[in-house]
Amino acid sequence: MPVSTPRRKRLPALGWREWLALPDLGIGAIRAKIDSGARSSALHVEHLTTHTVDGHEWVRFGMRAGIDDTITHCEARVLHRKLVTDSGGHVTERVFIRTALQLGNKRYAIDINLTDRRNMLFPMLLGRTAMAGRWVIDPGRSYLLGGGDVPHART
Repeated sequence: MPVSTPRRKRLPALGWREWLALPDLGIGAIRAKIDSGARSSALHVEHLTTHTVDGHEWVRFGMRAGIDDTITHCEARVLHRKLVTDSGGHVTERVFIRTALQLGNKRYAIDINLTDRRNMLFPMLLGRTAMAGRWVIDPGRSYLLGGGDVPHART
């Protein structure tokens, strides 16, 4: 259900959890927790390594996504490294990348930090900077963009 902001712009709603895609990384469907309490978005990755290409730092990593939990191997240019405080108050330096997000019919670039979320229920957390001015959250509902517990087809 759209909600009006002071500028009268109607924003579409997200549930507290949604399926989304990271097409530039080859991820067609990944379950994400929608979290306005988190400033940045976080993605669970495995086997993270860095290397240099033409003087720029790049990162390679694996991640599990979709209903079959298949490992996808990804590579992206490092945007920056930054100290992040997690929900438990622990501060760690994390690698950030910028990549395309597909959420419903919207596609736009977001910054994501890469971390170990293996003990978390969701492999991705979508933080408030990725949603600001584009979405509102209905915390009482799930999968408002479709898919339910199984991801819908994405291209």
